[in-house]
Amino acid sequence: MTQIGYFFTNFIQTTVAGIGVNDVLDILITTFVLYKILEFIKETRAQQLLRGLIILVVAYFLADILDLHVIHWFLGGAFTVGLFALVVLFQPELRRGLEYMGRSKLSRVRFNQVDKDKAKHIADEITDAVAGFSATRTGALIIFEGDVTLEDIAETGTIIDAEISEQLLGNLFYEGSPLHDGAVIIRGDRIYAGGCVLPLTKNKDLNKSLGTRHRAGIGITENSDAVSLIVSEETGIISLCRDGRISRFMDRKTVEKTLLNMYIPKDEEEPSLFERISGALGKGKHVSK
Repeated sequence: MTQIGYFFTNFIQTTVAGIGVNDVLDILITTFVLYKILEFIKETRAQQLLRGLIILVVAYFLADILDLHVIHWFLGGAFTVGLFALVVLFQPELRRGLEYMGRSKLSRVRFNQVDKDKAKHIADEITDAVAGFSATRTGALIIFEGDVTLEDIAETGTIIDAEISEQLLGNLFYEGSPLHDGAVIIRGDRIYAGGCVLPLTKNKDLNKSLGTRHRAGIGITENSDAVSLIVSEETGIISLCRDGRISRFMDRKTVEKTLLNMYIPKDEEEPSLFERISGALGKGKHVSK
């Protein structure tokens, strides 16, 4: 065996001998956390910000290696306040990440806790209401709360906490209603609040024809895992938003199927709730972020 072979053999033996159970556990946990962080920022605004940060870090070390003192000093000073800048820049992503970590599925009725008969009834009521809004060109914005609670959004409107019905939704979005300009939040199998004010999306690449109602419907899905259903007041077009993306020109059948997929309990081998919603989104005209 050559000296190089002895070197690597001794190195591996020494390294393996010095690794304990705690070290393996430490590495696995760190790897898992890093994977989750990368998975979370994938295809979000944070991805572009992270790329810019990496470029600055590389430039900082290159300036040091190449003795570019002015650039090195400037970047060093920028990194001094960089942590505070990151908190500001990543504020929506940080908030969403912390909300994701603190989600609780015990305090509220979940979609998959509704029995099939009631799920079918809810889907029919909402579909009939949305189809009616589309036919009469009545503007509507319905938010389906996910794991991230929308209590702070609900507090901007009026708490209703009533059973879901076509008639109630019709009254809420009737043009003469005091709550018709706001959003309705559906929590599980109940209409939880109406007349709610939503955050607008900051995405500047959206179609200019999309108004405030659509931008609010997209914005709430950027800051939570909610799903929004929108009916345009000008055109009657039905749209569905999830994860900051909008799918337009949804027909009645697709809306009904999407709602059934949300509410009917899934089997273990079926895809998750939002994977099924994504499949339904593909049936409309999809517009990415």
